[in-house]
Amino acid sequence: MLADYIQRKARNSRFFLFLLNWQLYRLVPFNAPHGFKIYRMGEDEVTTLIPFKKVNLNHVRSLHACAMATASEFTTGLALLQKLNGKKYRIILKELRMEYHFQGKTEAFGTFKVTDEWLAQYVLNPLQSSDSVVVPCTVFLHDVNGNKLSTGTVHWQIKPWSKVRTKI
Repeated sequence: MLADYIQRKARNSRFFLFLLNWQLYRLVPFNAPHGFKIYRMGEDEVTTLIPFKKVNLNHVRSLHACAMATASEFTTGLALLQKLNGKKYRIILKELRMEYHFQGKTEAFGTFKVTDEWLAQYVLNPLQSSDSVVVPCTVFLHDVNGNKLSTGTVHWQIKPWSKVRTKI
């Protein structure tokens, strides 16, 4: 599939990283005004950038709490989807907890890592005996000076599409 190809190539190519960001800009229009970008994509991790721009700022001209929360969700969700087959598994936000440590006065970065071992231990193996799992994913946002701005714990419910029921 073209999206998977672009995602794989984005790990080593600035051009394909640009294409992936453009694709996400169009596919997730809710995040478009924020201007979040995938800064770096590795085999097991995703690092996103929160630009320091007016739409992401609060009344005291620092990064808004909601922008940081949304970036935490964005980062962990992309990292999970990079490892899981979106046609086989549905991920949905179950809970989001934020702890704020420092005012963001510059752009910020968040990184989340999903290894194959972590995925097997917390997602794939439990799904063999359960219809769904809820996994907590913790992401730390830092500014360009290395200050820890926030800790976001995003709880994702992961379920095979074959087990999803939309009617009562």
